[in-house]
Amino acid sequence: MDPQLAREKLESLMRCVQRIEQTRVGSAEALVDSIDAQDILTLNLTRAVQLCADLAVLLLTDSRRTAPASMEDAMRELADADIVSPDLAQRMRAAIGFRNLAVHAYRDIDWAIVHHLAYEGVEDLRDFARAVARHLDDEAARNGD
Repeated sequence: MDPQLAREKLESLMRCVQRIEQTRVGSAEALVDSIDAQDILTLNLTRAVQLCADLAVLLLTDSRRTAPASMEDAMRELADADIVSPDLAQRMRAAIGFRNLAVHAYRDIDWAIVHHLAYEGVEDLRDFARAVARHLDDEAARNGD
């Protein structure tokens, strides 16, 4: 694994979180009325979730021969490896479900869900980033970096 690449992805993740926090609005109804907020929040939420999935695969492929079959599997395996908690892995799998809907437009986006994610989901993204950073720090200490 390239720790520098992982740290760059963490920085990108935190930029997405910051942009979400700067853009979120007070209610789902206000979000329905703001196309700009819809675009900014959806884009940064999907980017953030994708970065989390990328980080999961990056960490897991360092210790095994094949990458996980799906983003959801990667989150399960991160929990199995004690890098994230099972509860956080479950919440991240739900976020991946949102990302898939938003990216592939399987149905109309529910702005109440986006509003919820812009507030509650941001904490999951922060928790994920902290867990990955802690793992990277532990790996660096084990390797004497």
